[in-house]
Amino acid sequence: MLTVSELYIYPIKSLGGISLNSATLTDRGFEYDRRWMLVDDNNQFITQREVNAMALLKVQITEQGLLIQNSRVKGEELLVPFEPTTNETSMVTVWSNHCRAQRVSAEADTWFSKQLGMSCKLMYMPNSTNRFVDGRYAHNKEITSFSDAFPLLLIGQASLDDLNNRLTDPLPMNRFRPNLVFTGGTAFMEDDMKQFTINGITFFGAKPCARCVITTIDQQSGAKAKEPLKTLSTYRMKNNKVLFGQNLLYKGNGIISVGNTITIHEKGAVELLPD
Repeated sequence: MLTVSELYIYPIKSLGGISLNSATLTDRGFEYDRRWMLVDDNNQFITQREVNAMALLKVQITEQGLLIQNSRVKGEELLVPFEPTTNETSMVTVWSNHCRAQRVSAEADTWFSKQLGMSCKLMYMPNSTNRFVDGRYAHNKEITSFSDAFPLLLIGQASLDDLNNRLTDPLPMNRFRPNLVFTGGTAFMEDDMKQFTINGITFFGAKPCARCVITTIDQQSGAKAKEPLKTLSTYRMKNNKVLFGQNLLYKGNGIISVGNTITIHEKGAVELLPD
């Protein structure tokens, strides 16, 4: 039996994640997931790929909004309200996508610029912005938030166990920033989960997830190393990309909880198309 074992959201793109017992599925992924994003002076998105120190900024959800704390500097924290305090909008860039976002506040810009040692702005994706999934993979013009490309990422615990059995120092799941983790089944079973249901919601395997250097960054210290990409490249390489996890699309909405059963309805590998 396959069972949902962990759920995560990452409210501010590339900052620390939040573990949940239940998550509400919205039209663009889990509620709050990657609805905020840091951009540079050219409105280009910023991630741990360029700024490792982003891993040190941890996020909590409170009744008032997002509480962000620098885990390495005591007392350095910022409360970001759920709604921006400005009406200023601009076009921002995530990879090759351009979409309209709303500036959160001057206070947030100042705080993040100080923590990261660079000029940056915190932007929010309003409900009026629709960022569409790559049409080559979309089923019904699905949208996503400020995620890299898809609204959800699935990883099987058996896949991480398989990797860790090949490593000298085992790695935690947070290196891979999934939204859903499941137990049961075999390693890399998610590769072939073409259609399945959780709590009455239908999910579709959309595209194998190509991994980047963020997986090599320790999410507690911000230190960078060679693993797991070095080892994964020896047995999880396809089309010059290291694959680990499955991006998802879905039909329906509702609540997904730890302990929910996953029922597979169709198996089959999802084709990885060239960029």
